[in-house]
Amino acid sequence: MGEIPVTFREEDIRPARLMDEADKAMQSDIARLLSRQAEFVRVPCPGCGAKNSRPLFSKNGFDYVQCAGCETFYMNPRPSPRVLEWFYGNSATYDYWNANVFPAAEAARRKLIASPRVDRLLALCDRLGVAPESLLEVGAAFGTFCVEAASRGRFKRVVALEPTPGLARTCREHGLETLEQPFESYCATAPADRFSVLASFEVIEHLFAPRDFLQAAQRLLSPGGILVLTCPNGRGFDIQVLGAHSDTVDHEHLNYFSPDSLGKLLADCGFEVIETSTPGRLDAELVRKKALAGFKLPADEFLHRVLIDEWDRLGAAFQEFLSGNGLSSHMWVVARNQHV
Repeated sequence: MGEIPVTFREEDIRPARLMDEADKAMQSDIARLLSRQAEFVRVPCPGCGAKNSRPLFSKNGFDYVQCAGCETFYMNPRPSPRVLEWFYGNSATYDYWNANVFPAAEAARRKLIASPRVDRLLALCDRLGVAPESLLEVGAAFGTFCVEAASRGRFKRVVALEPTPGLARTCREHGLETLEQPFESYCATAPADRFSVLASFEVIEHLFAPRDFLQAAQRLLSPGGILVLTCPNGRGFDIQVLGAHSDTVDHEHLNYFSPDSLGKLLADCGFEVIETSTPGRLDAELVRKKALAGFKLPADEFLHRVLIDEWDRLGAAFQEFLSGNGLSSHMWVVARNQHV
């Protein structure tokens, strides 16, 4: 959660005083989702389509496997599209974040996350020669990114697509043009809309069929338009060390791509990958917190030294190393629609 080259703490975006209630809401959502587990379906690898996989781990009643081909790991079996639409339309977690966490952290999130994202996006448009005519954000949540993008005056049109009712209402209250529907149903209406930029932050990991999403995104983009995605990196430090204990591994996240597997999927869907990076800022802090709370780190003197014994001296530099070498669990990908 952070392509931000500044001091960035988990507390800034997820205030600790609100997290106990957020956890209760999450547990309620897990129970709701498991109540329809009989409707879960088995799928091939969401990255490459291969059917060969190996069991990886289970968490909270959900099973995860790893593809034998591209090494993407994913929830299998997973909720069907109908179950997912029902789930997100009635989520206690999203209601709580909309009413409490997002408002409390709005200023920090705009400064630390939304503003740098818009800066980076506009710089990409300039560098790639893409006129910032129109922007669609898929999964706009509280609307912070769209509000920041609109405030710059560069885009003639900014559209927020958000299927969760409470969050869509918030987007409208922020004055945004808002589409309150799943991306799939929006695309199924064969809209005449074409966008020069499509942004989707922390969404593709939630989707039943990422390939369908990317193919639809490619059709919605203008020729040569750009797609910006962020999502977990399944090969990142936080996930690799903590495994099922990582908070990134949760009931909502169905797909855990790597830079390689997501890049190949994008190419298969008609995109040219322009750049891939892992600019996360929280991996080391998250693993350190788990270790201090009792998680047993691998029997590795180096990790213990960096994360525990000499954290104040080495922690920041270690995180910079992870971020700069494709090893953070947060991934940012920029791709261009090859149809020109």
